[in-house]
Amino acid sequence: MFKYIISKLLKKYFDHKKLSLAYTHIIKSRPYYKDIKKITDIEYKAFSQNGEDGIIDYLLFTLGIEKPKFVEIGVGDYSECNTRLLYHRTASEGLIIDCLNNFEKEVKKNVKIWKGGLNIVESFINDKNILSILSEKGFIKNIDLFSLDIDGIDYWVLEKLPNNFSKIAILEYNAIFGPELEVTVPNIERFNRTKYHYSNLCFGLSLRALINLMVKKDFIFVGTNLSSCNAFFVSKDQIHKMNLIIPDNINLNSHTNSFIRESRTKKGLLSYLSGKNRIEAIKDCEVINLKDDSKKISKLKNLI
Repeated sequence: MFKYIISKLLKKYFDHKKLSLAYTHIIKSRPYYKDIKKITDIEYKAFSQNGEDGIIDYLLFTLGIEKPKFVEIGVGDYSECNTRLLYHRTASEGLIIDCLNNFEKEVKKNVKIWKGGLNIVESFINDKNILSILSEKGFIKNIDLFSLDIDGIDYWVLEKLPNNFSKIAILEYNAIFGPELEVTVPNIERFNRTKYHYSNLCFGLSLRALINLMVKKDFIFVGTNLSSCNAFFVSKDQIHKMNLIIPDNINLNSHTNSFIRESRTKKGLLSYLSGKNRIEAIKDCEVINLKDDSKKISKLKNLI
């Protein structure tokens, strides 16, 4: 019991420190936002996984959004995610969704939900329920920031969203698929990346598939984080406010050059595969080739 109390107090202390440092960093960085040409130059991590906090503040500030209405799907217990810092800072109206058991209880351990309009939904998101949940909670229109990270059928969920569904979108992709393939995992109900392949490496969609889908939905690709796992998009009708150099959509090599080594053995232990060994491990996995209009299932090895 004593260890639990100490652990809780330490967590509270360090969270407070993170917030204080983040607020100071943001205030000092904003005068330089006008000179930013690529989003990796403004990465900063407080509660995000890979520097997204800094990029998010830059995009929101540049678009003149002070209190963003946001949606984030796939947040865990809300201790490390894309919208926690902005919720702390702005007390905005937001919707967070995850399939974590006792989700609301876990979230309340990390943020004070009375401080803003935070809606908490415990659900396994798929292409069949996404629109009904957003509509029921009042988040089907006028979204400022939308974030999706469900390690699975992200493509099929995004496909269901209307055009221009948010001013800013932060979307996870699988860099292991490389710069050329236009693929996604099949639309499997309650997709689980570990069950789909023990390595944990066959999930989500390729960056090219993501960009092509978002172009159809009237978004402009503005870059990825340095870790090459999250892509950032700005609505076409907002892009004129940005000073960024828009990345080349043809050559995506620099955006899929990921060094993350999170592969697992059949016993669930980290195996630290890197480079081509990662796609070699999942070559027999079935994916949908989106270059084929019939969207037939193919083995990955037949597309490489």
